Amino acid sequence: MYWITPYVRMAFEVYNWLIIIRVFMSWIPHNPYNPIFRFLYEITEPVLAPFRRLMGKYSVGIDFSPVMALIVLQIIESVLLNLLRSI
Repeated sequence: MYWITPYVRMAFEVYNWLIIIRVFMSWIPHNPYNPIFRFLYEITEPVLAPFRRLMGKYSVGIDFSPVMALIVLQIIESVLLNLLRSI
């Protein structure tokens, strides 16, 4: 299973970048119906929404859900890669 680890690492890397790009796009005016923005929203929202709901109670006007999602994704990636290496 060692051969699959680069692909798993690449998948997490791409997803992390999609979240980062979504954050940057939220800072600039954009058309919400633009296909690129819709793609980013649809692909990242399933991961960000639970963190947004969790952080909603403690909201101070800044959305920390991407930061929390990136941290949790890094933990999941690390655990998954360690499991794949041990097989």
